[in-house]
Amino acid sequence: MTLTTCIFDAYGTLFDVTAAAKECAFEPGRLKLKSCWKNLANDWRSKQLQYSWIHTITNSYVSFWEITQNSLDFALEANNLEGDKELRERLLSLYWTLKAYPEVLTVLKNLQLANIEIAILSNGSKDMLNAAAKSAKIDHLLGGILSVDLIKTFKPDFRVYDLVLKNFNCKKSEVLFVSSNGWDVAAAAGFGFNVAWVNRNNDPVDKLPWRPKNILSNLTDIFNLVKEYD
Repeated sequence: MTLTTCIFDAYGTLFDVTAAAKECAFEPGRLKLKSCWKNLANDWRSKQLQYSWIHTITNSYVSFWEITQNSLDFALEANNLEGDKELRERLLSLYWTLKAYPEVLTVLKNLQLANIEIAILSNGSKDMLNAAAKSAKIDHLLGGILSVDLIKTFKPDFRVYDLVLKNFNCKKSEVLFVSSNGWDVAAAAGFGFNVAWVNRNNDPVDKLPWRPKNILSNLTDIFNLVKEYD
């Protein structure tokens, strides 16, 4: 079996979702945020996921950008930072230019040199994803950016993973799907993709029907993993 296509989740996989809170926290005059930025980043991310799942289950789709704003409002209040409009706007602005993890550029370049199709499949809004990819200088390496905006439902709905087959000339068995989210990897495996879980935090494997065959601490070994399928 040969892999022809490598599909990456975006947030937490290619782009560091804690980067906005961290960068903002170390700007002048941010002492209060500096003391709690890790908690704020975690609250922001967990609510993003929870809200996306609720909107999927209740068939009440809104853009990921709206979810991002609503989840930040929760996180700010949870950390006693509500009411600071300037801080809110600064954090939201930084989310459009999240930093990529250090190994991302090299990994994508190696995959491109090996003629592997590379794309993003994300719950993120298309304009958010385009901005992040351009800011991280990886946009020229991508063969596509697939957003759930196309079908107006979020992962882990199987229709999201089916976007890959509809947009690329490949079979499920030819796809390696890469994500840092255990639930995302499990769903992609259930759909029929080969999967790799980027377990950056050394978390236990989710207790779900589908489990990742490949578990990595970061993206560095993705290229070698793809070649193992030749």
